[in-house]
Amino acid sequence: MNFAEQIRGKLQFLYPPEQAAHLFPVLMERIGAFQSRHPELSEKKPQLSQADALLITYGDQVTEPGALPLQSFGEFASRHLTGVVSGVHALPFYPSSSDDGFSVIDYYQVDPNLGSWEDIHRLGGKFRLMFDAVINHVSAQSSWFKAFLRAQPPYSDYFHTVDPAVDLSEVVRPRALPLLTRVTTSSGEKHVWTTFSSDQIDLNYANPQVLLEILDILLFYVAQGTEFIRLDAIAFLWKEIGTPCVHLPQTHQVIQLFRLVMDAVAPHVMLVTETNVPHADNISYFGDGTNEAQMVYNFALPPLTLHTLQTANAAALSEWVESLSLPTRQVTFFNFLASHDGIGLNPARGILSEAEIAAIIAKTQSHGGLVSYKQNPDVSRSPYELNLNYFDALSSPESPEPEHIQVGRFIAAHAIMLSLVGVPGVYFHSLFGSRGWKEGPALSGHNRAINRQKLSRRLVESELADPASLRYKVFSRLKKLLRLRGERAAFHPFGEQQVVELHPAVFGLLRFSPDGASRALCLHNVSPQETPIDFSLTKFESKSATDMSHPQVEFRGEVALKLRPYQVLWLDLDR
Repeated sequence: MNFAEQIRGKLQFLYPPEQAAHLFPVLMERIGAFQSRHPELSEKKPQLSQADALLITYGDQVTEPGALPLQSFGEFASRHLTGVVSGVHALPFYPSSSDDGFSVIDYYQVDPNLGSWEDIHRLGGKFRLMFDAVINHVSAQSSWFKAFLRAQPPYSDYFHTVDPAVDLSEVVRPRALPLLTRVTTSSGEKHVWTTFSSDQIDLNYANPQVLLEILDILLFYVAQGTEFIRLDAIAFLWKEIGTPCVHLPQTHQVIQLFRLVMDAVAPHVMLVTETNVPHADNISYFGDGTNEAQMVYNFALPPLTLHTLQTANAAALSEWVESLSLPTRQVTFFNFLASHDGIGLNPARGILSEAEIAAIIAKTQSHGGLVSYKQNPDVSRSPYELNLNYFDALSSPESPEPEHIQVGRFIAAHAIMLSLVGVPGVYFHSLFGSRGWKEGPALSGHNRAINRQKLSRRLVESELADPASLRYKVFSRLKKLLRLRGERAAFHPFGEQQVVELHPAVFGLLRFSPDGASRALCLHNVSPQETPIDFSLTKFESKSATDMSHPQVEFRGEVALKLRPYQVLWLDLDR
């Protein structure tokens, strides 16, 4: 089936015959026009290697007087991140009215308070870029929604209006907030669908014009230099009353249509789905391994790693990693521990018991963290995510533990993440050793602010220059791990992995390059105790192994050693 036939098939699945027939030539004309303007993009191929790692950051994460934030960040990144990460996930830098950028007013503009497209392009000249496509909803302050309120065509059908008397009890709710928001329009009072907040109005993809608008936006992002498009909250895209309105077949078809278009006009651009849901649902966004996302956020990893370090037992993590599979070698996970959001609990359900999840929640609260809730169909509430800095999740700010133990625990968690098959994403506050911003939630009115503090560039750089500071200790060790990883094909994101069980307190992983020529044995002590392990290198078909961090240290034959508390030992294996 050729490209045109595949596009036609997607449209026929999504829309009634007459609409699909009308939409097809319009869509094909827009695709052709983009190819004519950017013929060079059709020749680029997707590329990922072990050297790829992305920093997750806000555009105004570091600021200084007299400079626009994107300019300051670009200089900061060039100075500190060159050779450490390959790319930057720039969280929404568009004009926005709330939710730290995720209530987009204008998809085509850079917030002038942050900088300009020139600043984004300059950053893209040094790092690969990931843009957010916040396409489930738009801001209530957007021109689209204002036109809707005026009943101005075509925007009068860009949003879902629902009679509040309609039974919506089956709809899956990610937040404990009203699903419908009352608004006054020129044609009377209406109730619009707002999955996430009253300022974030869900788009109506049953209107083909919305699909065309969004596709134009994605192509615009490609033209601006993005190589990764993060599909924010994509699971909720399509609504059908009488269904859960999550993971619907139409949503998958829309993603498949996006993938078809990208493969045709810019095959180097990769789709990344952000679906904070149970693991089985999450990985459905790989499709068949060729037709949906090239990368899926590995949402179960943050809570499972947290559980592992809190219990000093790697059994649950090892069992889960052993169960992981990918439909093809053309897709992989986007691995992370922390981000601008909290630590999702839903992805751990079905992997950890409810008692184990409750223990994580209790530990979070004892460390000064907060808990956000979702609303269930029976109107009850369930814990949805943990809101705290990941360092604080692992070590209470009030803990009397020595700092080197806390840092060791934090580094062990990230070493686990970096060892796994996939592309790592490291949040700014993790890479640079931040603690939580306890005043943030009270100042902003939302829990997630606890891990979203904006920082003075001068202060951060002064701490990075001080070997005694927490920032220096964390950044220097994570920087070394990222560089070690980037130098070895064994960590290729399309490689393979095998869990190695040596001790309940040790997470062991054997990594293979796609061609099998490069191999690494990664050992992580997840406990505060010295842990003895012994193994034979012949088990791994090796005569010798070399410590990546200390190449002068070599092991041969039978290995017996004691891992220090939270020690990370990555070994190169010979053949």
